[in-house]
Parts: sequence; structure tokens; C-alpha cells
Amino acid sequence: MSVVICMGDADDMNEYIVETHNLKKYYPIKGGILGNKTLGYVRAVDGVDIPIRKNEIYALVGESGCGKTTFGKLILRIIDPTDGTILFDGHDISKETGESLRQLRRRFQMIFQDTVGSLNPKKRVKDLIAAPLRNFNVGKADGQGSRVRELLDLVRLSSDYLYRYPSGLSGGEKQRVVIARALALGPEFLVLDEPTSALDVSIQAKILGILKKLREELALSYLLITHDLGLMRTFSDKVAVLYLGRIVERAPTDTVIRNPLHPYSIALLSATPVVFEEERRLVPKRVLLTSEISDSAHKLSGCRFHDRCPKKLGIICAEEEPDLLEVETNHFVRCHLFR
Repeated sequence: MSVVICMGDADDMNEYIVETHNLKKYYPIKGGILGNKTLGYVRAVDGVDIPIRKNEIYALVGESGCGKTTFGKLILRIIDPTDGTILFDGHDISKETGESLRQLRRRFQMIFQDTVGSLNPKKRVKDLIAAPLRNFNVGKADGQGSRVRELLDLVRLSSDYLYRYPSGLSGGEKQRVVIARALALGPEFLVLDEPTSALDVSIQAKILGILKKLREELALSYLLITHDLGLMRTFSDKVAVLYLGRIVERAPTDTVIRNPLHPYSIALLSATPVVFEEERRLVPKRVLLTSEISDSAHKLSGCRFHDRCPKKLGIICAEEEPDLLEVETNHFVRCHLFR
């Protein structure tokens, strides 16, 4: 089997909305008598390369604590990177500051997992959705009102909701308001951080339907952050599997579902609940991992998954970190089994 070191996808087109190259975010661990001595670093995101094409839904999956949300905040410059490059529509934004960065925020937005915390309980829906328009001085008051009604219509809420407070909304209605507000400035790219995790199953389907419709109508691109592999399977075009801040597998979603190669990906997929019998053939035989995800502060050598891996090769896995290799067309894996 021939392999090449990953430098990017092998597709002919080169129209990316977001690209990251060796993106890192380290948090210092302080100690000592005065608490000002740096004892080490938590490597929340540690050299991640992800290319997201225009009008694509890219999923980032993994257990809690693997760095998914940190990565999402990095590419939107909510937090600053320690190192690496973030390209948005071909332009390096990794060092943008001030007004330049503020204006960029019109082009990308994040939908957070906590819808309750995202909405000011003292504000009516009309004011919550209009807030970005006021912040960027977009249109006059009457024009802003029309835009708010238009946004409500996009997320399938009537104008009856304009004067309601968040306390008078259901979980699904709150999420629709959050989506409407994120769309106010006409962004091209959205980070969806567990957008349906707090919703009932029937409501989840409606929210996903709205997001799919908006993607088509507004030519949006999404980064979906989730630990729900069922959602990944039905909603995304491509997927990257993250473990302790490192990509361990990256491919089109259907490829990962039908042929997962990294032992961690196989373990995650094997835990996916099966609703219909025909889905059972797509789920690997159950793999039980013997321990919890470990501390990224102490993973300084070897494969980061080796202490939990049922297929580890011994000393090479413990001492040498594998490269991310293209083992099949557009299928990248970081594992010594595919050297």
C-alpha cells in the first residue's frame, strides 16, 4: 500500500472557505511557590490541518476533552492561536487584530451548545436578533426590523415571536433564534458546536432540516462539532476524528463510516447506537476502551492513543508519533499500522 504524508486533499478544485495549517493552542500549567512558574503545557490543539471547502459540511468528532470546541473557537479567532496559520477564503487571519478582525466577524459566526447562556433573558427576540445589526450599524431602525422578520422567516418562526422573551420559548425555538441571530450579518461560514445535543429527537430533526435548507439557500459552509456519530453520518460531507488535540483520521464521511481505519475511529463507531437493523452492518464489532481519555499535558512522545489502543505494536507506538498519511485517495490516517 503506497502512502504519502498529508499536505491536503487531492481534489482538483481548490476553493476552500477555511484552511488550517499546523494550528496549535497551548495553555500553560502554572506552579511554584508564587504560582508564576510554567511547569508545562496543556496541548488542547496540537498541529491540526483541516481544509473546509465552500458549501461543505465538515464534521469534527471525538470524546469530550479532545479539543473540538477549542479548535472551533480558534478558527473564528475567539481565542488566539499559539502557533500555526488560519486561512479564511484564502487570506491569513491568524494574526488579525482590532477593527480588521472585527469586520471579519461579519463573515463567520458560531452557534454555541448552550442556547440558554447564549440568549440574554432580559431581551426580547426582536432585540436579540437585531443586536449584530446595531453593533455593526447595518441599516436604520425600520430596515433592521424588516431584516429581523426576514431572519425569523428563514428559521420558520412567525412574527408572533418578536416580543417574546427567552423564558417563553421552547428549546427548539431558542435554537432557531440563535441561528437567526448568527445569520443577521450574512456570514459565509458557521461553526455549529453540538447544535442539537440539548434537544429532543423530533426537534433535532427539524433543526437539522433548517440548517440543511439554509446551507442550500445561502451557500453556507459549516464546521459541525459533535460527539454524536449518528449526526455526523447523516449531516456531514467530510469528517476529521480528533484525539488529544491531534487528527487521527480524516476522510469523506461515507468512507469513514464504511471503512474506519484508525483504532480510535473504530472504537467510536462501534459504540454508535443502532436504530434500524440495516444499519448494523455499518457498525464495527464493539470495541471497549479500557480507560478514560488521558491528559494531553503528559502526552509528549509516541502515539497519543497507544495507552488505550487494542492494536498497539509495542515500543514504536509508545515512543514514536506517527505521521498523518494518505493511505487511500483522500483518506488520511495517523497510525503505525499504515506505515
